[in-house]
Amino acid sequence: MLDGQGIHPVGDVIAARADVTRDQLLHVNSIFNGGGVLLYRLRGNSDGLVEDLDAHESVLAYDILDVHDGSFHIYIYVEAGEPAGTLMYVVEKYALIIDTPLTYTDSGDILATVVGTQEMIQRAFRELPQRIDIRVEQTGEYAPDSDHLFSGLTDRQREVLETAVKHGYYQIPRQATHADIAERLECAPSTVDEHLRKAEAHLFSTLFGR
Repeated sequence: MLDGQGIHPVGDVIAARADVTRDQLLHVNSIFNGGGVLLYRLRGNSDGLVEDLDAHESVLAYDILDVHDGSFHIYIYVEAGEPAGTLMYVVEKYALIIDTPLTYTDSGDILATVVGTQEMIQRAFRELPQRIDIRVEQTGEYAPDSDHLFSGLTDRQREVLETAVKHGYYQIPRQATHADIAERLECAPSTVDEHLRKAEAHLFSTLFGR
């Protein structure tokens, strides 16, 4: 667990917004010029955040994606910044994998799974920047988390999908229709159909790597 800070100055900007809540950091990639790309899933109002990103010297580009029911994804291309730069260097030096998505707790801490040999992980931890306050919550064999399968869904898509499963939409024979699900969620059957199609497309694409 990384205690209550952003891993890049832009992360601190997001954390400082009272009108935005960080759900997950879905992807983090370093690129050839030392910069990086971040993909967050956030909840709240993006208007004020957009103003902050426009004014931030580290932000090279960004895009708001998939705005729906109070949640949205944001892609951010940033210049090199600390402690992210040193963190990525140490991860690469010791051949570690940071399993995504990274999840934020209510207090703003980051829950991360690090994969590697025990020796490499211990050596890497000794080289991490002092700013990064790390607490080890659990050690053991790596067990892939099924949450990554659903991380690309909006909250509403996941809610519709879970409701469909709960009420037998996917049973044989089918126990619920779009109209039944729509009645429970207080929306139109066409909305249920749209959300299920998008959710199914994402799940199958993720499962089969397409």
